[in-house]
Amino acid sequence: MALVLSFLVVLLASDSASVVRHASSRNHSISSGGGPHHGNGLHHNHLFGHSPGREQHQLVSLPPPPLGEMMHPAVEENVVLVQGRPVEPLVWPVKREAVVEGELVLGGLMMVHERGSGGKEGEKGWWCGPVMPQGGVQAVEAMLYTLDVLRGVPHPKRPRGRFPPASGSFLPGISLGAHILDDCDSDTYGLEMAVDFIKGSISNIDGGAASDYSCSNRSSSVRKVISGVVGAASSVTSIQVANLLRLFKIPQVSFFSTSPELSNKQRFEYFSRTIPSDHYQVKAMVEIVRRMNWSYVSILYEESNYGIKAFEELEDLLTLHGICIAVKEKLVKDSGVAEEAAYDSIVLKLLTKPRAKGAIIFGSDQEVAGVMRAVRRCNATGSFWWIGSDGWSARTLVSDNNEPEVEGTLSVQPRAHPVQGFEEYFLSLTVENNKRNPWFVEFWEDHFRCRYPGSPLTPFNRHYTKACSSRERLTRQNTAFEGQLQFVSDAVMAFAHAFRDMHRDLCHGLPGLCDAMNPVKGTELLKYLRKVEFFGLSGDKFRFDPQGDGPARYNIIHFKQLSPGRYKWVRVGEYTDGELKLNMSEVQFRLNRPQPPESVCSFPCELGQAKKYVEGEICCWHCFNCTQYQVRHPTDETRCVPCPLGTVPDAAHVSCLPIPEVYLRPDSGWAIGAMALASSGILITLFVTTVFIKNQSTPVVRATGRELTSVLLVGLLMCYGMTFALALKPTDAVCGLQRFGAGFSFTLVYAALLTKTNRIARIFAAGRRTARRPGCISPRSQLLICAALTSVQLLVSGVWFIVSPPRAIHHHPTRESNLLVCASHTDASFALAFGYPILLLIVTTVYAFLTRRIPEAFNESRQLGATMYATCVVWLAFVPTYFGTAAHVPLRVASVAVAFSLSASVAVACLFAPKLYIVLIRPELNVRQSRIGAMSSSSAAAAAAATAAAAAAAAAGSGTTTAAAVAVAGTRGTGGRPADAVRRSSNAHHGPSSQAVDSGTQSDGIDLRELREKVPCAAGGTKGKVVDFDDGTVVSRGTQTAISGCVVAVAINNNNSNSVGNGPMVTGDVPL
Repeated sequence: MALVLSFLVVLLASDSASVVRHASSRNHSISSGGGPHHGNGLHHNHLFGHSPGREQHQLVSLPPPPLGEMMHPAVEENVVLVQGRPVEPLVWPVKREAVVEGELVLGGLMMVHERGSGGKEGEKGWWCGPVMPQGGVQAVEAMLYTLDVLRGVPHPKRPRGRFPPASGSFLPGISLGAHILDDCDSDTYGLEMAVDFIKGSISNIDGGAASDYSCSNRSSSVRKVISGVVGAASSVTSIQVANLLRLFKIPQVSFFSTSPELSNKQRFEYFSRTIPSDHYQVKAMVEIVRRMNWSYVSILYEESNYGIKAFEELEDLLTLHGICIAVKEKLVKDSGVAEEAAYDSIVLKLLTKPRAKGAIIFGSDQEVAGVMRAVRRCNATGSFWWIGSDGWSARTLVSDNNEPEVEGTLSVQPRAHPVQGFEEYFLSLTVENNKRNPWFVEFWEDHFRCRYPGSPLTPFNRHYTKACSSRERLTRQNTAFEGQLQFVSDAVMAFAHAFRDMHRDLCHGLPGLCDAMNPVKGTELLKYLRKVEFFGLSGDKFRFDPQGDGPARYNIIHFKQLSPGRYKWVRVGEYTDGELKLNMSEVQFRLNRPQPPESVCSFPCELGQAKKYVEGEICCWHCFNCTQYQVRHPTDETRCVPCPLGTVPDAAHVSCLPIPEVYLRPDSGWAIGAMALASSGILITLFVTTVFIKNQSTPVVRATGRELTSVLLVGLLMCYGMTFALALKPTDAVCGLQRFGAGFSFTLVYAALLTKTNRIARIFAAGRRTARRPGCISPRSQLLICAALTSVQLLVSGVWFIVSPPRAIHHHPTRESNLLVCASHTDASFALAFGYPILLLIVTTVYAFLTRRIPEAFNESRQLGATMYATCVVWLAFVPTYFGTAAHVPLRVASVAVAFSLSASVAVACLFAPKLYIVLIRPELNVRQSRIGAMSSSSAAAAAAATAAAAAAAAAGSGTTTAAAVAVAGTRGTGGRPADAVRRSSNAHHGPSSQAVDSGTQSDGIDLRELREKVPCAAGGTKGKVVDFDDGTVVSRGTQTAISGCVVAVAINNNNSNSVGNGPMVTGDVPL
């Protein structure tokens, strides 16, 4: 099977090349005819094309020459007729090869000629173009020069030390040869040329399965086995050739092919290269775009594997970094040579996006030169700034005559250093001493624009009228050198080191080829090839990376105008190991204008603005302002978002600033005023408490009821203390304290007051109906009643705490306010704390109103009434103030604190001020008689009658008994006054003076216990009852049983001769 495959390949290669071989064997003579000028080496310096065009190479006819020259096409040869006479046959292209004999032979596939066209597009008429001085002829000579160094051929300035001396060989006993062909920058033509490399390598298939194949004529023309191939230059050609060489297991090392696709070792197992992959070059170009701060660029890429693969990576990386592509256009490459109109169309498309001033061109010099000429034709010079690839940077073919269009270009080139000794070697070459290079004469003619005597006719030398002399010489002034010849030399050196390592291991250091290396097995050679590590002729260390690519090292070069009309490519930075170093001080996009141009679709929005994208453009937008309370979204630049409540935008509308918290601060004027009032109230309350404690045994203090008075004073102190709780910074704990204390303190006060007024009302209501003592009027009962009333508030607070736990919140009644308040203050829920106390207040006020007409001896009821009336006024004034200051928290809280203090102060003033007046200022009134003297005239008359009755009883009585009789008579409903005389008698024996103490409505005077006996009284008359107490006191008390006209007689017998009274009893005729 392998033999059949090999035979078919050879047969195909023979047929495809037979025509050109037949034509090249003919003899040619020199024509003196003129023609159009194609330029010398200074104007056609071309590096290489990474993606050649597709062409069919055959015998073609040239267009009609000028000046009346006529050409007639032929099938196998073309004869040029001048004035009807045949002058010279023209055959193009002509297959030539450079051969260096050796035992180990390296194939070479060079891009000696440019792509060219000899017919209309789409027809079979494509040909090779003019010679390429830099990337073509100089690359061939670099390969030959490196072979000379390895073979020990003496040259001036040749490297010394690491290489064999003159007449010595790098490989022990083995000569290294070469077989170099031209691919004319065409993948199809290059593939045809590569077939020659496998004709002698058929035995490599399946380890020699085709070794029986041999030519019938074993003459010297039998080709040697090609052990490896150096080339091709173009990526597309390398891909085609790599697919062929892979079948025959022939390793291939390219020097200029940079397509990332070639790093795929599953497809291109035997392919390696000394130049880095475009994957790294693309990264370097994107980093340059980012350094320029460009966000909107165009991309031009050639129509080849080299350009398309690079564009795909460029598109991904630019998108990743947020850089948009304005225009993306292909440059014709594989499908032929584009016409000027095609380039003009591309430039016009670029002009449709005037803001995209930056443009990346990934292509070869021939195509890029066409773009620059189109820029000039379209008057677009200065409209674009270019980022160039290694395929056209620093090439005179692009920059010559296009300097203003190319000016400012930043380009990426794989870092390379000059090959030591090569420039001297190349400048020493002439046509006479360089016969091994069959294309050197074409280079000579193109460089000096003359026709060398005896050279064959080509489409490019036929127009030279001047003959070359033997005096032309290459000099540094008239010769431009390719800057990346290091990669050609390193490719040859890599094979040489692989051969030497392989020879050392397989031949054990014996000179000459051993059977293990004759022929060289490609699979074994590839293993050694990937492991080589050496210092090349440039002085740089070289080794392949895991993908078989060269080290990623790049120079950044810049085409700048040094002075008016003087342009030069200069190095301004480097890209190594993913890091870009760029000297921006050396970058100058126009003369004396170092500032990078702007290449953006839309400028960034100002602070506080958001973007609205133009439909279909992700890098073009309009800006709009955020509203008063909005800022731009931190991650989405297309949206404005409102600031959260409690914050407002800063001046630039970039971030939200917190509004300072507003609450009643202890150092504010409102708080200081409220706390001063509360402090005064606390001091007064403590003073009252102190006075009452020191005078607790006096009649006035005893008459107030110590138990309920104590509860009342505690409640008043809590009311004043709430001011300080309200002045604290709101927290959850403080809010709980305020909520509980507000209701509980008032509940204590009003529960005590309600108990007092209720007791008065019950006593006098019962006195009108029955002699039975009212229930629950003892001190203990009063405390229990007060506690029961207070427990209701505790229950309400407990349920409220469970349903709605207290918490401090930020309240925002307006957009620019940030009030730190308790949650219950923001709505009517705080009224729950006052609901029950207000109910107690209302009931107490009602009781105070009902007992307003009690005799003056019981005037505490009137003090209670005054207290409740004043408290109602305070709270009626507080309610509108509280709800009217909702937006002013300090004032609102201060009003609550003042309301607490005023309510407590009213109670202190109305209830305790009169008593303090008697105790402190009028102590003589702090006796029973003073209380009677304080009665009204009617009460005084009754008291006088009681005294007279007591005196009469004393005259008729005996011993130490004191008798008091009180007779009260009158009529109800007629407005009459009492008519009975009141008599009073004192003890005839003048024992201890009796003192009548009025205890008011309280229980301190006597302890009224249950009566042991009741004596009925006739209607309209009087009845008497005598009560014997456990302590020996006998109380005889008269009780009115009729609404009017009832006489009440009271006799109090005390064995100790003390007369204790509970105040005058109420009758229907006592004015209320």
